[in-house]
Amino acid sequence: MADENRKETGGVTTKRIALGLGYFSIALGLLEVAAPGRLARWLGLEGSRAARNTLFAFGLRELAAGGMLLRGPAVSTNMWNRVIGDAMDAGALGLALRGSNRKGAIAGALAFVGGAMAADLLTARALDRRTARTWPIGADR
Repeated sequence: MADENRKETGGVTTKRIALGLGYFSIALGLLEVAAPGRLARWLGLEGSRAARNTLFAFGLRELAAGGMLLRGPAVSTNMWNRVIGDAMDAGALGLALRGSNRKGAIAGALAFVGGAMAADLLTARALDRRTARTWPIGADR
């Protein structure tokens, strides 16, 4: 099973990727919780209490997602939580685009979220194939 997992990801185990994404979640969550006002300004949403509160709440969500991944990096539902969070981030950034005076910053953040979502989605699907849980479409049983 470990050899199959290594072949699938080019030598890096899916569990190790999930663990790295967990650390990434914690770092991002700490940034969002510690400096929601600065992030709001960077996104061109200065003066928006709603933007600061949303960033703070999303930071707490990232911290929780990261903690769950560190606790169980081979559990696909923990990765699916990140995918759902990425969709929430993309939706919030899409809404923020209208009110921002820094549309390029929002576009960059959307691209960043899209890349993270791709990594999260691919990792979640790989974990599903390994465990045949959550959404085992095409899983060998």
